[in-house]
Amino acid sequence: MDLDLSDDQVELQQAVRAVLERECPISFVRSVVEKDAGTEDLWSTMVSLDWPALAADPVDGGLGLGTVELAVTAEELGRAIAPTPLLATASQFVPTLRLAGDAAQRTRFLGAVATEGLAGTLAVAEGAGPVDLASIATMATPDGEGYVLQGRKDHVFDAGRAEEVVVAARLPGTSGEAGIGLFVVPRSATRTEPLVALDASRRLGAVLLDGVRVDRSRVLGDPATPGPADALARTLDVATTVLAAEIVGTCQAIFDTVHAYVQAREQFGVKIGSFQAIKHKLADMYVALESARTTTWFAAAAIDEDDERAPLAAAMAKASAGDCQRLLAKEGIQTLGGIGFTWEHDMHLYVKRAKTSAALFGTAAEHRARVATAVGL
Repeated sequence: MDLDLSDDQVELQQAVRAVLERECPISFVRSVVEKDAGTEDLWSTMVSLDWPALAADPVDGGLGLGTVELAVTAEELGRAIAPTPLLATASQFVPTLRLAGDAAQRTRFLGAVATEGLAGTLAVAEGAGPVDLASIATMATPDGEGYVLQGRKDHVFDAGRAEEVVVAARLPGTSGEAGIGLFVVPRSATRTEPLVALDASRRLGAVLLDGVRVDRSRVLGDPATPGPADALARTLDVATTVLAAEIVGTCQAIFDTVHAYVQAREQFGVKIGSFQAIKHKLADMYVALESARTTTWFAAAAIDEDDERAPLAAAMAKASAGDCQRLLAKEGIQTLGGIGFTWEHDMHLYVKRAKTSAALFGTAAEHRARVATAVGL
């Protein structure tokens, strides 16, 4: 398995970075956090560049790229801590439709993502704890040709912004991973509650389903078969891996900030970057960063190559990214000293994004447990 980026992937990385440096500087992110500035223009730019449909099939209006390209893009989003629904749309909504939807559903929804800038998201988690199919309690009761949904979904990306939400719910009388269905629900049919999170640049919320009826055209596959659950499990591997890549990008921004600071800050007449203790800190940060990046790229490549190790690799990627952010967040603030604790410095924006992302789709500890189970420990 080749873990080096191809020339096309490097070109994509550079193009995404250039756009975000121009359209999403840290001053813009700060205006979103402090003043709730609008992000519509940034989203429109991303739509015009076909980023939301990056991994959708060309027949559905997408670019036909893979999880590696999604990870490359997500890393740059993390570096810029971009406040848009791109991550949820491209790495959660689109893969679910691609894996579970029929031709008509893919044309209907993925075509809208590609041509109209439709923003979508995925609602799986319920309460605290790992994102586990067996813990899904939201009910989908058959009603004629459709279903009635009842329940609550938590920690949904862009819950109040995404126009369509893929909801995971189970049939009455089922348990475990049996009877899991996927339902495309318009936001207008739900009630949403914003979540006051550590990271104010990312909109998280709860989706409340109080007797929402979904007609058959919005049901992805047959909930009575294993198909939807299998598709959801594969989608979660994609979403988890791409989120890990975003964490890596944010950690890279923390590292770059610290590196620039120790090269400029003087103490006792010399740059503090010349101190051996600071060098040790930066070396540890760099090793953690590159370890997380390589593990994430491996997971993305495993998914694209349909490698049987993909679920294990996705868990390893999220665990490694979580460990990386824990070290870099701590050392990033500590190395900057007093200024690292101030609101005026941008460090806290990066730290809050990294820590919030590390808690979503399973913590590092939860994914280490998943790895242990997968290898038979």
